[in-house]
Amino acid sequence: MAFDKENRPVFTRKINAGKRRTYFIDVRTTRGGDYYLTLTESTRKSDGEGFNRHKLFLYKEDFNKFQGGLDEAINHVKTELMPDYDYEEFDKEYEDDNDNDDNPESGSVSDEDETDEEKDRDKGKEEDMSW
Repeated sequence: MAFDKENRPVFTRKINAGKRRTYFIDVRTTRGGDYYLTLTESTRKSDGEGFNRHKLFLYKEDFNKFQGGLDEAINHVKTELMPDYDYEEFDKEYEDDNDNDDNPESGSVSDEDETDEEKDRDKGKEEDMSW
């Protein structure tokens, strides 16, 4: 695979989480042809002008540890801290957001399809939260 000099994602998943918050999970390539993830939280600024972004870089050697830790933390909240909460309450809203995703495995986004928020997510200063 050739390295994309602009480092655009080769796969992306957009997760709408309310009116002001969106998460992006992007698969990107390194110059060496390897893959890594960027996890971005994007929130609309209170003045409505642009977005605040927090980005985390996740490399392949940490995928299993990260996934295991995330699963463990989520399960702890669901089973120990808030077992009576209806976690499926917002699933319908999420499904509606993705109705036009004919194939969930093909998450690539062309430049024409990107929203202002998506175009803005990789610009400007980012808070690097990689480990």
